[in-house]
Amino acid sequence: MKWSEIDANAKKWTREAGERIRTSFSEELLIHTKTSPDDLVTNIDRETEQFFIEKIREAYPDHQILGEEGFGDKLDKLDGTVWIIDPIDGTTNFIHQQRNFAISVAVYEDGIGKVGLIYDVVHDELYHAKIGEGAYLNDLKLPKLEEVAVEQAIIALNATWITENKRIDPNILAPLVKKVRGTRSYGSAALEMAYVATGRIDAYLTLRLSPWDFAAGLIIVNEVAGKVTTLHGEELNLIGQNSVFVCKPGLHEEISKDYLAKFQKNP
Repeated sequence: MKWSEIDANAKKWTREAGERIRTSFSEELLIHTKTSPDDLVTNIDRETEQFFIEKIREAYPDHQILGEEGFGDKLDKLDGTVWIIDPIDGTTNFIHQQRNFAISVAVYEDGIGKVGLIYDVVHDELYHAKIGEGAYLNDLKLPKLEEVAVEQAIIALNATWITENKRIDPNILAPLVKKVRGTRSYGSAALEMAYVATGRIDAYLTLRLSPWDFAAGLIIVNEVAGKVTTLHGEELNLIGQNSVFVCKPGLHEEISKDYLAKFQKNP
């Protein structure tokens, strides 16, 4: 299999999909809710996923597809070559802001990430990586991440996790929020992982993501020596929901030891 060809096609289709999305800004969106009023999907999400599926099926009929909107395959394992796609990560931002969203595309072979792409459509920033060849922002190769102390760190964290919620005691993460230099919340897991890879932020923590949210980011962050685990320090499950903890080296261990230890002992 020619991974350079797959990588080139993935980039070509992603940029084409991005242009289609930019064109849609002047159109009326058809907005639907999925699991809750906060879980939105538009006709553009669905059309973009179908665009990728058509391209992949035509070029690689033996490949499987795991997509957020459900137009791909029903998978319980990642045998063979699998494309994992989020047509618009950050749909709420897309609807309300027409920015701070991304296309996320990953290609895995037997559970190993080979190609990862996160495309910031509005800013025309393509974060991409091919296993063993480093990570890039457009044509600029990203340097390996360096260690940073908690007190100097900027972390991405949704305010949900430091207020009353069903997944984590808010008192666990509140001390971390007080200790770090600052916090941010962008509303797109893919972009937040890309921002860790570029050093724009130093860590990203969340309690619930699906594979299409993090599959591409995992490949990209790994290529710059970042660390990605669940909040319990475990490997991510690529066919189920996970908590996700993305971090610069060193900082991951420090936050795990000093702030997440209680959560890790009491899942």
